[in-house]
Amino acid sequence: MSLLDYFKTKKKPNTASTAKERLQIIVAHQRGERDAPDYFPQMKQEIIEVIRKYVQVDTDQISVQLDQNDDRLSVLELNVTLPEK
Repeated sequence: MSLLDYFKTKKKPNTASTAKERLQIIVAHQRGERDAPDYFPQMKQEIIEVIRKYVQVDTDQISVQLDQNDDRLSVLELNVTLPEK
């Protein structure tokens, strides 16, 4: 085996990791195309439930908003008024 043969050989990429990367790109692209996320109400409820596990808070003291910029960036804003001890 010559030194040039060593540099010519290329390892084939793992097909499972390639498929995973492609699927992540497709999912990210599809999420960017949706105007109104259908998962938002459920996500909001789950966030409220997690907060209630640790702190007794009324629902009106929690505000969850999703803002979308023109650059197709989404910002999740969460405001919680915590009770004083």
